[in-house]
Amino acid sequence: MFKDIRRKDRIMDNEKAYEILRNAEYGVMATIGENSWPYATPLSFVLIENEIYFHCATSGHKLDNISFNEKVCFNVVGFTKPVYDNNFTTYYESVTVFGNASRVVDEEKKYKALYLLCEKYLSDYMDKADEDIKKSLPRTEIYKISIEHISAKEKKVK
Repeated sequence: MFKDIRRKDRIMDNEKAYEILRNAEYGVMATIGENSWPYATPLSFVLIENEIYFHCATSGHKLDNISFNEKVCFNVVGFTKPVYDNNFTTYYESVTVFGNASRVVDEEKKYKALYLLCEKYLSDYMDKADEDIKKSLPRTEIYKISIEHISAKEKKVK
């Protein structure tokens, strides 16, 4: 169902792939709409076990696309370093996830995802997290991507 990575010498093991996924600052999610056009959205996210959680408004382009087709692709980039090494190249780490996106309806799971997002992005302000999360819950959607397939590759620094 999923294509193999062409450059076998650049395959990254799953343990490192999940580490990069956990630590990446942002990711980009691609969806497909009923008009057959792809749509890619940069997201702040948090990995909880084997699922990627993100927050959003209650309506919009990406949600319309997810309603049409729950299959998504999500990418993150770890380390990058453009170099000249007898040619122009880039050392890099990248992770690609294929999965199904779905709305989280359980209030405890929604709260947990928002709390972990606060902790990841604004850990210096956790004293304000509980109150702000409770205020924003009625107007915030939480979605998760259930990972079906993950692949990762890297071009290592010599």
